[in-house]
Amino acid sequence: MSNQPINLDTALASFDALWSPRIVTRVNDYDVRIAKVAGDFVWHSHEDTDEFFLVLDGELDIALRQGRTAERTVHLSRGDVFVVPRGTEHRPSSAAGASILMFEPTGTVNTGDRHDEVPGHIASSTGQALSG
Repeated sequence: MSNQPINLDTALASFDALWSPRIVTRVNDYDVRIAKVAGDFVWHSHEDTDEFFLVLDGELDIALRQGRTAERTVHLSRGDVFVVPRGTEHRPSSAAGASILMFEPTGTVNTGDRHDEVPGHIASSTGQALSG
């Protein structure tokens, strides 16, 4: 990781891939990841960790399921923060596209428990190093 300041606008301008998180830096045992998103992600959960979202630009909806029937959607605008509690099934989406920042334990797969059911437009990964 760099020991120099990282400008998030510059970092976001360095890639175009959607739903493909880039690791900006690390804090203790956590990755600070950024991603460009558009359309729907996959329903998934993280059994062992909460997931922190900060919308840097655009709008993000996070659909949440409690069990298989009770569903609600949280709408986030630029500057909004939301934490999905561990074990909660959720599906981020953005109709017009957004840029987001996430905190996750290093090594956490972005698609959580849905390793075999990932559509082609989504990169299932633990994050990629930020180029440049």
